[in-house]
Amino acid sequence: MSSPASDSAPPVRPAPPTDRTRLWAALTAVLFVPAAVVAGLLTLTSERAGRCMTYGEQCVRGLPGWLFEWSVGVGAMAFLVALAAPAVRARQAGLAVQILAEGTALLVPLSHA
Repeated sequence: MSSPASDSAPPVRPAPPTDRTRLWAALTAVLFVPAAVVAGLLTLTSERAGRCMTYGEQCVRGLPGWLFEWSVGVGAMAFLVALAAPAVRARQAGLAVQILAEGTALLVPLSHA
């Protein structure tokens, strides 16, 4: 008769922790577009923008477009790194850079209001 311990399967190891970096990167990229629209609308509802549109007063030169464009570009490149990098730490770094770049891009129109 064999012992029950020898017939049993090897102990089950717990599953490695799930890396959700790609999910968060995609979610922040998708939510960036509506957030940019909301930031633009908030900018248009400011007193200075209202006076500019209504009376032509307090109109200033446009937004610093280069800062917005560079922030969006860096965020897009970081998004690609967060999706395609083979190492978990590289994906996490890409996600952090993506969030910072998108936050900077959203603050450009809000700081102009």
